[in-house]
Amino acid sequence: MTGTIINTAAILVGGLLGIGFGKTLKERSRETIIIGLGLFTIALSITMFLESNNPLIALGGILIGGLLGEYLKIEDRVDQLGQRLESRFNTQGDLKSKGYFVRGFMTSSVLFCAGPMAILGAMQDGLTGDFQLLAIKAVMDGFAAFALASTLGPGVLFSGLIVFLYQGFFSILAVQLQVVMTPEMIAEFTATGGVILIGLAVSSLLEIKPIRAGNFLPGLVISPLIVFLLSLLS
Repeated sequence: MTGTIINTAAILVGGLLGIGFGKTLKERSRETIIIGLGLFTIALSITMFLESNNPLIALGGILIGGLLGEYLKIEDRVDQLGQRLESRFNTQGDLKSKGYFVRGFMTSSVLFCAGPMAILGAMQDGLTGDFQLLAIKAVMDGFAAFALASTLGPGVLFSGLIVFLYQGFFSILAVQLQVVMTPEMIAEFTATGGVILIGLAVSSLLEIKPIRAGNFLPGLVISPLIVFLLSLLS
């Protein structure tokens, strides 16, 4: 859990610095940071997708996972959670601020949890106590939180709670998951996460087209499951 705590702290510190000092940046500078983050996310997503041994498995995970996410209304539920947090903690009462709160919470939650570093780093931390991977992720998330919070406000801070619960869960179950997750399953998990991150970058960071990226999250489970089922047939 050490790495998860460090990662959560980095998000909080980065977010607070973004809220406190990010406004000193000019609007164009803040936009440039967000765009740069979006472009980097796409580049990282492509390298993640290229780890796939069979792109059709990632495609199946995205399609089936997306349908499951739509049925479960994952993004709507996350949005509702963000709105509840907003009504409790956002006292500014300004419509622009309210919209930014939910967007900041959803964007940062998906961004910080969708990548493979979250689950792999948590597993490594839980099994061996080595949190090097999560330390690297903490640095990246801290800078991302600064950039996002400077533009989207305090909603970004609450994503730290999601990261703590998400990574903490996998740390606690690390031994069981390590037994189940083969290298082939991890490769397809990584590739599927890359596709989801591209959707996040296109929708929330670059604002090219609205995409309910959160509804594709079940694909992170479906893709490894497809690998497992195929291994039974081979």
